Amino acid sequence: MTLTKLYFCPTPIGNLSDISLRTLEVLEMVDIIACEDTRVSVKLLNHYNIKKKLFSYHEHNEHEASEKLLAFLKEGKSIALITDAGMPGISDPGEILARHAIEAGIEFTVLPGASAIFLALLQSGFSSRRFIFEGFLPRKGKERQAILNAWENEGRTIIFYEAPHRLEKTLEELKTLFPNRPLSVSRELTKKFEETIRGTCQSVYEHFSTHSIKGEFVLVLGKEEKENQEDSFSLALKKAQDLLLQGYKTKAACNQVAQDFNLSKRSLYQALINTQNTSEGEN
Repeated sequence: MTLTKLYFCPTPIGNLSDISLRTLEVLEMVDIIACEDTRVSVKLLNHYNIKKKLFSYHEHNEHEASEKLLAFLKEGKSIALITDAGMPGISDPGEILARHAIEAGIEFTVLPGASAIFLALLQSGFSSRRFIFEGFLPRKGKERQAILNAWENEGRTIIFYEAPHRLEKTLEELKTLFPNRPLSVSRELTKKFEETIRGTCQSVYEHFSTHSIKGEFVLVLGKEEKENQEDSFSLALKKAQDLLLQGYKTKAACNQVAQDFNLSKRSLYQALINTQNTSEGEN
């Protein structure tokens, strides 16, 4: 017989009133509530006077804990998985439990509810027709740089999370790579001090360089208007070509013009090389 006693239950991302009636019903009904941090979850459960056995499930025990939860299910227990805030399994170790359950042939139910991703997307005002979610970026190294570089040619809206102690570094990188690209930064969504700052990567960086950085952040990177982008790039390319005629080395010309036009040095350099190769081929 197929087991259907595992529930993925979203929790509020800030305002406790945002929990759904269905989630409350499930939390009241199940035998065990698996949660990311019992100290955080107990505040929500106490608020709604829900007294259940709690089971710790987090990124440091996700595989071992998943096996234990599946064993409980096979014994006939019912389980609800919740996270500290939002949808379990989205940028969250709950995805491991979902994978283990599927592999074991155990059906589960996912309840709808709060997600910071969609709130921040709508707050940005950017296109929601096509978008991608990157979770948290790698903290450093080649993988992080590869992702940022790939965004240069990404035409979809990009949504990702960032921790407050890393926000300034991330904004500085975005400002360097995409100074004129539209950016929206939302913090403390659904909470008392909810705020969304919109502008370009350059202007948003400047804002946070003079304001305190507190709370939980969702960043939404839009697509730069193609017409303006192409006009600016064409002017920059012509200026770089003029500098070459004046005796500048290719790299030096690109560095100078990229700084003047707030453009990517790498993109300008590649375009200049391509132009030179085309000219040589014609000759």
